[in-house]
Amino acid sequence: MENIETGLLLMIVGMTTVFAILLIVIYLGKGLIVLVNKYAPEEIIVKKQVTPQRQAASAAGITNQTTAAIVSAVSIVTGGKGKVVKIEKM
Repeated sequence: MENIETGLLLMIVGMTTVFAILLIVIYLGKGLIVLVNKYAPEEIIVKKQVTPQRQAASAAGITNQTTAAIVSAVSIVTGGKGKVVKIEKM
C-alpha cells in the first residue's frame, strides 16, 4: 500500500510541476508579445499597385466592373488557386 501512496504522491507533484512550468511559459510568451508590439510595431505599407489584369483590361477597353466580374469568376471556379494574368477582347 505504501508503494501506491508514493506513486500517487510523485504523480501529483510531477503534474503540478509541469502545470506550473506551462503557466510560466504561457505568461512569459504573452509578455514577450506585448513588449514586441509596444517597441517594434509592424510597419503598415500602403501601396496602390496596378495589377496586370487591370492594365491589360484598360488597354483593351474593358470596364472595371467587367474586370472584377472576370477575376471573381475565375477565383470561384478555381477555388482561389487561379490567377487572371491577361484579359483580351476578341
